Amino acid sequence: MKKRTLAILFATIMSISVMSGCAASSSKETTAAAEKETTTEETESTEETAASDGPYAAATELTGGVLRVGMECAYAPFNWTQSTAAVDADGWEAVPIFGTSDYGFGYDVMFAQKIADEMGWTLEVHKIEWSSIVLGMQSGDYDCIIAGMVYTEERDKTVDFTRAYYNRDNVMVVAADGPYANATGLSDFDGCSAVTQINTSWADYVTQIPNVKAGTFPETTSEVIMQVATGAADCAVLDYPTAYSAALSNTAVKVIKLADDNDFTTPEGMSEAVSVAVDEGNTVLKDAIETAMDAIGWDQADMDEYMDLGIMVQPLSN
Repeated sequence: MKKRTLAILFATIMSISVMSGCAASSSKETTAAAEKETTTEETESTEETAASDGPYAAATELTGGVLRVGMECAYAPFNWTQSTAAVDADGWEAVPIFGTSDYGFGYDVMFAQKIADEMGWTLEVHKIEWSSIVLGMQSGDYDCIIAGMVYTEERDKTVDFTRAYYNRDNVMVVAADGPYANATGLSDFDGCSAVTQINTSWADYVTQIPNVKAGTFPETTSEVIMQVATGAADCAVLDYPTAYSAALSNTAVKVIKLADDNDFTTPEGMSEAVSVAVDEGNTVLKDAIETAMDAIGWDQADMDEYMDLGIMVQPLSN
């Protein structure tokens, strides 16, 4: 009987100990969970505070932290299409083109990536034909245009422009073995047939050629080059990087940089400043992009460096 009583007493003590241990363990787990929840709340609060502060906060609210950019992806070395993300340059990868299996790269993509990185956003590239690039932005397909577009008063009626992210020089492209291969000034092209890309400011430079015979302007710069290479046109007006890049891959054409005293004149209401275009009145995004440009110190040295890189790594098929 005494042994049975002691056994019962021992079992009771053990039961109390186990229950006490469970209670302590439960208390520790509850405390740990509470501390974890508090830490998580503090982290989320910090992230929310960070997202709501800073120079890009208002723009982030509009875009969701994604920089959606429209460009041709057919205008090397500013932008082009390639089949892989690989780029023959340290630290760079091409960016997937939205809705396709291809990738976009070039000067415009590098600039856009640096702006997106500064903002802490994701870059999203949208491929669109030049003739409808403004309409695509106005319909909400993307937020801005980074596509080698220069300021004009006419364009400024429907879009707003940032300050320049590239400064453009215009040149003539001629057949390497043609009658204009040794031209040095604009007057040497008197009476020639000339083309350029449709719906661009270059059309106003074509008309500066004395007695010019303007041909049919194609959709892309590659088609412009082909017209000159095949003899369908005597010459073409393009910017220097585009023309120089084309000559690297097509030896049938040659670039003519006109003499300073016999060159094009920038038409009134136009500029050679290549700028980012945003929707008319979208000052929030415009200001955010310019703030990012200032933060990374984007200047002429950057323009030269990244344009040289774009020319160096461009696919010869573009």
